[in-house]
Amino acid sequence: MGIKFGREYPDIITDFTEALCSIDECYTFLEMTPKEWQGLEPDEQRECIKTLADDVFYGLGTEPRMRIGTCTINYDREKHVIVIHHEDKLINVVYLV
Repeated sequence: MGIKFGREYPDIITDFTEALCSIDECYTFLEMTPKEWQGLEPDEQRECIKTLADDVFYGLGTEPRMRIGTCTINYDREKHVIVIHHEDKLINVVYLV
């Protein structure tokens, strides 16, 4: 199915990367332990999260709801946004158009 977007893809991934950086346990989606994650330099962590953003972006086109750590990532087809919730609290919105 895929995600429809009107913004430049690199801009979306930059925003999505920033949003994912706010998730404390994002490394769990990468199947890393806290020790492994802490062993990476900040630039290495950011590159991992950027790759994660790219993978999750395409994954949301097939499965519009995913869990990363304690957060839920939802693709809202009607509003053309990706929404990130921590428990019931909205923590970020990535605009696709």
